[in-house]
Amino acid sequence: MKLINELLGIEYPIFQGAMAQISTSQLAGAVSEAGGLGIIASGGMTADQLREEIKKTREITSKPFAVNVMLMMENCDEIVDVILESNVKIITTGAGTPKKYMPKLKEAGVIVIPVVPSAKLAKKMEELGVDAVVAEGMEAGGHIGQVATMPLVAAVTKAVSIPVVAAGGFSDGRSLAAAFAMGAAGIQMGTVYLASEECPIPASFKEKVLESIETSTVVTGRRNGAPVRTIRNAMTVHYLELENQDVPREELEKLTMGSLAKAVVEGDVENGSLMAGQILGNIHSIRPVAQIHQEIIEEYRQIKLPVL
Repeated sequence: MKLINELLGIEYPIFQGAMAQISTSQLAGAVSEAGGLGIIASGGMTADQLREEIKKTREITSKPFAVNVMLMMENCDEIVDVILESNVKIITTGAGTPKKYMPKLKEAGVIVIPVVPSAKLAKKMEELGVDAVVAEGMEAGGHIGQVATMPLVAAVTKAVSIPVVAAGGFSDGRSLAAAFAMGAAGIQMGTVYLASEECPIPASFKEKVLESIETSTVVTGRRNGAPVRTIRNAMTVHYLELENQDVPREELEKLTMGSLAKAVVEGDVENGSLMAGQILGNIHSIRPVAQIHQEIIEEYRQIKLPVL
């Protein structure tokens, strides 16, 4: 099996997840410079903002990095054009199909890696001609699917012949080894980077990550078909109360309006949307990204599996 780092020209088979308003040049550049694949989250950005983030990332690192494209965005055409004109050679996609853009992306030599929640969708992406897929389980933070990581990765790796990157619940060398055992070519992590020195979120958010455990997250939005995993706080408690009372979706959306910015910009840990995954219980300190990577690889190399 060829690992994803060999295919992309990066040092480690580790992707950084695209976290809205968090995965900017500051974090993506640090991850790429430390041997992983940094990914700029373009969701919510204008074309000019993305252009500037790409420029800033290149000032931090000369190594490969990617841009994540949320395909439901109204300005998606402009975002793709910026990626092409900026000569970014790797993209990940979510919230839709990249079919519309595949001809010009492949003509420009761009590596396309969609994030998928099922084996069925992974097969459709392979048929489109994508280069790899990220199979993200429901343990992940933010918007999630319905299948846990282990059965999802097991199904996707059997369903497709292209490389599969496992996501949802990864943070250390042990989980990297588990991903390889399931046939994955690498891993994607998001939550672990929230506690990195380079992550551009307020100290209050980082402290909330450190004090949380594996049972500290809740999933809101299940009833309206848009499940999101976040750290439990006053806002989510109120949201779930209303959701259980079958309050209309419009009322629930009023409650969460601007909640992501409250968390990642203002540092409001009670009323903000603190998107994070169930791996929280395995994060105990704030470290530089380079140290996070080094410790993962060192732990992986020290693992000795039982001989059967």
